[in-house]
Amino acid sequence: MERHPPPQRQTLCRSPASTAEAAQGGRLSRPTERFSARAENYRRYRPGYPAAAMDLLATHCGLAANAVVVDVGSGTGILSAQLLERGARVIGIEPNDAMRAAAEERLAAAPGFRSVAATAEASTLPADSVDLWVAAQAFHWFDAPRARLEALRVLRHGAFAALLWNERPQEPGDFLSAYEALLHRHAREYSTIAARRADEASMREFLGAAMQVARFPNHQRLDYAGLEGRLLSSSYAPERGHPEHQPMLAGLRALFERHQKAGEIVFPYETRVYFAQLKARS
Repeated sequence: MERHPPPQRQTLCRSPASTAEAAQGGRLSRPTERFSARAENYRRYRPGYPAAAMDLLATHCGLAANAVVVDVGSGTGILSAQLLERGARVIGIEPNDAMRAAAEERLAAAPGFRSVAATAEASTLPADSVDLWVAAQAFHWFDAPRARLEALRVLRHGAFAALLWNERPQEPGDFLSAYEALLHRHAREYSTIAARRADEASMREFLGAAMQVARFPNHQRLDYAGLEGRLLSSSYAPERGHPEHQPMLAGLRALFERHQKAGEIVFPYETRVYFAQLKARS
């Protein structure tokens, strides 16, 4: 695990004013609406998080049986399901109706799960009621200062916060390099969103100077349908009817055929967990 010294203040990749407002001065659509048509692909084709990352939450951040964990920007419930497997009581905070409905359907049989239509900046939860605050693949849509104030309000004294990401590995390999080139050709929002995603300056603003990071290998094995679904789950991917949609899929098919082995490709990730004790002990 690493401790990162605070860098000079960066202003290039700033968070939007809230999870309900347009990002980057209005050039991107409203964050709470971006995944409405993508919820099914997101549920079926997005990766989970490796057991080692969940172990870290347990050993360093307070994840335990019966711990109250709030999963902010919980989406279709991918991380929530893994938290429930550890015996936690999980509250999913998700403003997007379609994503939240997918999580509720997925986790309907889990007695420890509660779903709330709210945002990172206004969770509606009681003060001093949460043992661990987590967000996976969602922090770049938050207003970091306002989300921090809300997290401090709902967390109990001594509690931790953690931000999880499945990101590009340091050595991406031929397939992922070609995949990213495809995105740059056909998905004009890709560069903007990718730059904002795991922005350490804004995460440090949220977590504080004691922020640590742990890194773990992760991957998916995908056939072509899975690879296409994985791409179309991304908010920056042109949807059906967009002039770049069909050229993008044609390029994706050609890319798959070049790199597949036995009908599958390996899609690599580096899972990063940024974490810190957010609220001091009383």
